[in-house]
Amino acid sequence: MQAKEEESLQVSRWSNRFIWAAIIQGFAATLLTIPIVDPYLNPPVSKVIAGGSAGTWFLVGYVMYIVVGVIAVGLTALFYYHFEVSMKKPYVGISNALAWIHLILMNAGAATATYLLMYGGYMAGAGMLPVSEGGKGWTALQAHINVLSALVDPTAYAIVITGVGVLAGGLGFLLNYLRK
Repeated sequence: MQAKEEESLQVSRWSNRFIWAAIIQGFAATLLTIPIVDPYLNPPVSKVIAGGSAGTWFLVGYVMYIVVGVIAVGLTALFYYHFEVSMKKPYVGISNALAWIHLILMNAGAATATYLLMYGGYMAGAGMLPVSEGGKGWTALQAHINVLSALVDPTAYAIVITGVGVLAGGLGFLLNYLRK
């Protein structure tokens, strides 16, 4: 009976790859939490976030990293599992290449875009804090000119890269589904 059960178990290569990517991204998210609670960082991230305005972008980047970089990547593993195990359609040929593009571009693009949001949000928000609290006393305009304006294009490119990865994965799903 046990041999029969073991024989019926199947492995999804792509599901495993996306699960490992989600684990790695989750570990990175855990490391990113350290500066948020670090009382010795000057100015503390909590003050930058509480200051609002540009500092809010740190929080947006952090939350989006968890949602897209960790949760969405992990959830994507279920799609691959469904195709490879439930439907018994392993990824081969062009769908396999599209899955690689999906894995690499989705992870790299999401991490890059959200890290840029966090970096820009922290630096600009910290600059807007009063000098007495470790900031530079910048206005919102100064924060945008000195920090955020340089990050707009790279962030947009990273978001496009993420989108290309997701579209490649979607096309791979469709091609794999239609394959006989």
